[in-house]
Amino acid sequence: MNPALDLGLHALRSAYRARTLTVRQVIEEILSRIAERGDDKVWISRPADAALRAQAEALDARHADMETLPLFGIPFAVKDNIDVAGEPTTAACPGFSYTPSRSADVVQRLVEAGAIAIGKTNLDQFATGLVGVRSPYGTPRNPFNADYVPGGSSSGSAVAVAAGLATFALGTDTAGSGRVPAGFNNIVGLKPTPGLLSTKGVVPACASLDCVSVFALSCADAAAVLDIAQGNVLGCAPIANFRFGVPKPLEFFGDKAYAALYAEAVKKLEAMGGTAVEFDYTPFRDAAQLLYSGPWVAERTAAVGDFIEKADDRAGIWPVTRDIVLGGRKYSAVDAFRGQYRLKELQERALGAMEGLQFLVLPTAGTIYTKADLDREPVLYNSNLGHYTNFVNFFRLSALALPAGFRADGLPFGITLVGRAAHDRTLLAFGARWQRERALPLGKTQSTLPPREADPFPDEDRIALAVVGAHMSGLPFNNQIVDLKGRLEAVAKTAPLYKLYALPGDPPLRPGMVRVSDGGAEIELEIWSLPAANFGAFARTISAPLGIGSITLADGRTVQGFLCEAYAAAQARDITSFGGWRAYLKTLG
Repeated sequence: MNPALDLGLHALRSAYRARTLTVRQVIEEILSRIAERGDDKVWISRPADAALRAQAEALDARHADMETLPLFGIPFAVKDNIDVAGEPTTAACPGFSYTPSRSADVVQRLVEAGAIAIGKTNLDQFATGLVGVRSPYGTPRNPFNADYVPGGSSSGSAVAVAAGLATFALGTDTAGSGRVPAGFNNIVGLKPTPGLLSTKGVVPACASLDCVSVFALSCADAAAVLDIAQGNVLGCAPIANFRFGVPKPLEFFGDKAYAALYAEAVKKLEAMGGTAVEFDYTPFRDAAQLLYSGPWVAERTAAVGDFIEKADDRAGIWPVTRDIVLGGRKYSAVDAFRGQYRLKELQERALGAMEGLQFLVLPTAGTIYTKADLDREPVLYNSNLGHYTNFVNFFRLSALALPAGFRADGLPFGITLVGRAAHDRTLLAFGARWQRERALPLGKTQSTLPPREADPFPDEDRIALAVVGAHMSGLPFNNQIVDLKGRLEAVAKTAPLYKLYALPGDPPLRPGMVRVSDGGAEIELEIWSLPAANFGAFARTISAPLGIGSITLADGRTVQGFLCEAYAAAQARDITSFGGWRAYLKTLG
């Protein structure tokens, strides 16, 4: 075994590219590490060792294709409520087990990019819990102290990354299951904006709130996985001078060490150029309590309640899980509507408290418990761990759990950045900066942070630019953007406020988009970003009747982009009905 082998995504890609390491060697190392840890309760099932070796050899034979496979030879783990074709999905309930013929959408994307699924990981049964002990398959061993809980429900996935058994892992997060385990295992936990990653092929917990999450050793690795799992997303430049929210009152459940580590984190953020702003945590706390003390429990009942009610003792239903899920039967439709009204009121107050703040900075958890603690108080202590997490998906926010230090007894502490919807990239960019400033160990491994240039949105100011015609990828003028270090960030649509026209003139053909007061439609476009220093040079290449102005996107955001002067529309063909320039070009043959 070689514990010094760095399984970081960027480290592996560099070694593969230099041919100093093969995928087969990486798989052999992982199998050796898994054997060394013994029965650590991380895995519920794994492909046969021979099958993993065969996958590795097949990839090694395709080394020439490496640059077209962004996750070439990257090993990952999958929480066992997410489908992997040919592997059983149990949701930590033996009697629920089924074997899917198709992988979940997010897994399929990763495999097609060259990643290797090492196995299915343990979890709190039916993703109901934040502790990691509610599984008939045992409790995954916390790498820092086996007496303490690993955090849940994505316990096995977090431990797999922290212990160096996988480069990254997929979890799910409904109430904090992608963040609490990250905090207790000294790793990064990305909980994307709800809806950003597909949940097709995921066993639902609360389907309206569920998110697929990503565990990694670094923000750079998490960002690279997000790119593949979702596709390119619109992002923001790193934040230099910023205002961040600190909750009042703070609650650490008597844990003075965690309280001191949080105060230290706030001071560090201030030293990085931030201004701490206290905010009233009451509406966030009250919303968090709705998840398990309100009608949303009934959504868990809707997901698996019938199965649990009919299951016999052989099914392996965890008693606490049974009580929670079937507890949803007591709520009525009236309760559900009242809960919605209450949530809307709390959300308005909470989002108002976030005005003027770049993000909130919360303790990922107020304390950590031993397994013996959870034996005594399985419900209350689990609820305590959700104090700073349960509200986030209710409010459709993004969140990123980050390592932030250690107690004197060696147990990790973490903070979580909570940002607005679609601010996932901003959080990752700042998180990368945080990790470099703190210089903490990565999980319980000997891995190191990737080179600075691998960080999401390196330290440069970039300007988003919406393009609707010949500057789109693969079209005649695209090189004008690429040559100025342009980067494709997203494919999107405008708000239904625009008309698109085919302008007259010699090839290469180009369109003009005009904002109208009536009769507008959504127009497909691409969003690129340019270094701010290069934006002026690009703007000088644009000739009338085109120009740069503000464009409103379908999701309400505003970006700079190509617009056309209205006079030119009088001599042009209206092609709005095609919905975009590419669709129109297809009709020309």
